[in-house]
Amino acid sequence: MRARAPASSANLGPGFDTLALALDRYVEVDVEPASRLIVRSEGEGAGVADDSSHLAARVAIDVAGTDRLAISVRSQIPLARGLGSSAALAVAAAAAAGATDPLAVAASVDGHADNAAASAVGGLVAAAWVRGAVRVVRLPLDVGLAFVVIVPEVALSTSRARQALPAAVGRDSAAFNLSRMALLLAGLADSRLLLPEATEDRLHQDYRSPLFPAAPKLLASLVTGGALASCWSGAGPSLLGICLGIDAHRVEDAANAALAEADVPGQVLVLHADHDGLIVDRDGSAGLYDDH
Repeated sequence: MRARAPASSANLGPGFDTLALALDRYVEVDVEPASRLIVRSEGEGAGVADDSSHLAARVAIDVAGTDRLAISVRSQIPLARGLGSSAALAVAAAAAAGATDPLAVAASVDGHADNAAASAVGGLVAAAWVRGAVRVVRLPLDVGLAFVVIVPEVALSTSRARQALPAAVGRDSAAFNLSRMALLLAGLADSRLLLPEATEDRLHQDYRSPLFPAAPKLLASLVTGGALASCWSGAGPSLLGICLGIDAHRVEDAANAALAEADVPGQVLVLHADHDGLIVDRDGSAGLYDDH
């Protein structure tokens, strides 16, 4: 069986551990019965761990209840860059192995519901654990928006990024984030309402900046280049510019210039929202990965 799941960008500034957006970069997983465990990988992360330690193998073995599987992974999603690669892989692997609820499996493995929910459902989502289960709500998203992503050649694990965060936050900071999240949701639903201030945050972005010191200037360059707002993508170090589709290539040019000026190796991607989420092909005949 074959399954495909999209990348995602979580937090989106103030929506810490709550909001996520599915983006049109994909990971595809094939799982078939075999006489022994076989793991193959192509694309991003190829050859890093083609054995039982591979996340896709761990998820598939747990779901199938056996390690007599042939598992193939093809990915377009950069690893450890804040684009939900682990969550997307877990969703796709669980589905390809026959899980009845791939989102529940992936959220448990990944530890967070936001990225997994976006990869499973698609579009802009709010996700939360409610009475032991993941609850997901699709939110309105302006179809005219595009997303310019700065992807530095610097890996940053979610666990390391979380270690930079304070153990507690004040009431003023919590209220600040709630106000900005309200502005953000309004602006994502109707781009005419989106303000640069909508992605401001006092819970995580500033605390993570020392892990990627170029981030503040690169974020500013996205806005000066034409983005309506900018923020960290998940735990970073990727940075997300939210812009009108007609302005995407102008923002892309500004981002590339800013990377060069900062002497930061990396790439700039122009992406769009994925509205399909997880797609499962039970006979494995469709070229899901090659469609995009």
